Amino acid sequence: MELLQAGVDLSVIALWLGHESILTTQTYLHAHIALKTAALAKLQPHNLKRHGRFEPEDRLLAFLDAL
Repeated sequence: MELLQAGVDLSVIALWLGHESILTTQTYLHAHIALKTAALAKLQPHNLKRHGRFEPEDRLLAFLDAL
């Protein structure tokens, strides 16, 4: 919701999230807050320990170079 309040267009948010349709993004925006809270309460805390710096594979670098 903060992105929308900052003026970011919903279609841009949908692209960032990888949604094929803006309707999918709107579903998440309009979900009931109690349902969101209950779903978040079921999650385990994320392990923030990093295992070193990300090292892309040669295939990924070759793909990005070809763009």
